[in-house]
Order: sequence, then C-alpha cells, then structure tokens
Amino acid sequence: MILKSLSLLNYKNFESKSFIFSDKINCIVGNNGIGKTNVLDAIYHLSFGKSYFNPVATQNIKHGEDFFVVNGDYLIREKTEKIIVSLKRGQKKIIKRNNKIYDKFSDHIGFLPLVIISPADRDLIIEGSDTRRKFIDGVISQSDKTYLSNLINYNKILAQRNALLKYFALNHTFNKETLNIYNLQLNDYGSQIFEKRQAFLEAFIPIFKERYQAISNGHESVELQYQSGLFEDDLTTLLNKNVNKDKALQYTSVGIHKDDLNFNIESHPIKKFGSQGQQKSFLIALKLAQFDFIKAQSGVTPILLLDDIFDKLDENRVTQIIKLVDDENFGQIFISDTHAERTEKAVKQAHQSYEIFNL
Repeated sequence: MILKSLSLLNYKNFESKSFIFSDKINCIVGNNGIGKTNVLDAIYHLSFGKSYFNPVATQNIKHGEDFFVVNGDYLIREKTEKIIVSLKRGQKKIIKRNNKIYDKFSDHIGFLPLVIISPADRDLIIEGSDTRRKFIDGVISQSDKTYLSNLINYNKILAQRNALLKYFALNHTFNKETLNIYNLQLNDYGSQIFEKRQAFLEAFIPIFKERYQAISNGHESVELQYQSGLFEDDLTTLLNKNVNKDKALQYTSVGIHKDDLNFNIESHPIKKFGSQGQQKSFLIALKLAQFDFIKAQSGVTPILLLDDIFDKLDENRVTQIIKLVDDENFGQIFISDTHAERTEKAVKQAHQSYEIFNL
C-alpha cells in the first residue's frame, strides 16, 4: 500500500499544500511549529478519520476558516483508491472512498493500515489504563471487525448501565431485574473481548520482546503483563459481587473497561525505573510489534509514521532503528525531524529511495 499524493486545504496551519511522495522514505523537515507533525497527522486522519493528537475535530480546521479537506491518493494491490476526509463547522465529519460516503466510520477502520510512532506515545507509560486499553483495542480493531463491533456494543451497554445506576441513586430506588439485563449483555460482549485480548497478547508479546532486543542490542529484558478482573471470575459474577459498590459509586466499577497492561523493564515498572532512552526504545518496540502484527493479520504492509523519532535517542539506537526499517518487511515510511542534515545522514544508511520535503 502506497500513499502517492496528499493535498491539504485549511488543515491546521496549512491553507493549501500538496505533496507527491516517494514509494519508500519521505522526510518532512523544518523548524519547530512549522507543521511537520501536522502533515503526518493528516495521513493518520485518512486512515482513522480522526487526529492522533487532537480529539476535538473542529480544532483541526485552520483558524478563521469554516472547513478542512484532507485528500489522499493511494495505490493498493495495483488499484487506485481516493480517500477524502472533510469537516465543516456545525456539520458531521465525512469520509469518502472513491467519492462514496461511508455510512459508519467503523467500516473504514483497517482499510488503510497505519502505525505512528510519536513523542505523544509517552502517554502510554505515564497516563492511566484507558490509554493502554486504547492501544490494545486499536491494534486488534485494524484487522478484526467483529472485535470492533463488540467493543462499540459493550461501551453502549456500559453507558446505559451507568445511567441506570445514576437514576437509581437520584430516585432512591433499585430494580435488580433491570440491572441484570445489562449485566448479561456486558458479560456476553465482555467475555468475547477478553478472549480476543488474551489471544492477541499471546501472539504480540514475543514479537514485542524481539523488537526491543534488536533496538537495545539485548542489553535489557522487558515484559508486558495483562491485568484483568476476568482472570478471577466471569463478568456476571464480578458485577453481582460489586453491585453495592456500583450503587454507591453510581458507575460500573468492574469489567473489561478496567483492564490494563503493565510495562516492565528488568522486572520493575518502566515508568519509575526506565531512563528516557529506555522508555523511548520500549515505545518504539511496542509500535514496531504493532506494525508486524497488523501486517501478519491483514496481509497489507501498513504505512509507518515516525514523528520526531531521533529526539532523546543516542546515535547507536538511531542506527539500530534505521537498520530495522532497511528491510523488505517495511513499505512506505514518513519521518519528521527538525534537522535536515541529521535526517538525510540517517536515511542514507537505509539504501532506499527517499524524498526530503523542507517546510
């Protein structure tokens, strides 16, 4: 899969900008604040229908304008595909594939597989469990429509159950039979999601460890550990056990929406015991393993976005990463950096065709 060209209209800081890309390596270079990351985010937008960096859709419209349009032309299995994402203030966002509007955004997920590695990924280490669950869900959903559908349904039922708990508290009432209807539905979707997450991590963890060893030259051992209440009991039992707690809190305190991933280095939490370089290597290994997993599942080589990749990495680790991507396993790569010379020196080691775009 290749992104041949990209055009932006009123997207973030760009009034109008077009690019014709290399099939292999594309370097977006320039000073801080000039919009390098915005170009990568536009490519992300085409795959997922949303920004990687800003969840407020209207804030991706250029200041003073009423709309934005991101337009990408792809070559997929020798067929041209045109994707357009557009948003007008006060209206719903639209995603078009070959001029046909998607009824549901979820139908588009996985069509243009993509992996991004960015300084913003540090949230996976420092933020709460929600960020790490989104990572797991994002990887699985790109190649499993049933999983994505179950997740959407689970979250709908969860919101309804939470609204019911609030209603009970507000009206000083309680109806166990009504609550049980939601419990059964949560158990149905939740158990399927739990099983898929287990199977995913069983396949994913060895790939991740191998990637980390390659980046760090085997200097440290790392671990991913899946945490879930469903290892102890089925979800119906957990919900019944915690019903009084849920009534008091007015929300559902147990379920797959509370699952987490522990990130460890040398058997200790990387958040507390990992250096900046180790943490960055950990996150890069995590994302490269995501790349490997999605490629194996979908049979399509994802686009790889490397945002500010060389920041906080010593030259040895940068060299290791360049060696990793100098491989037929990888397809099209986009790199953003503030130093044009540093970027060119690094990509020359990859012996692949490349383009450098100075913004």
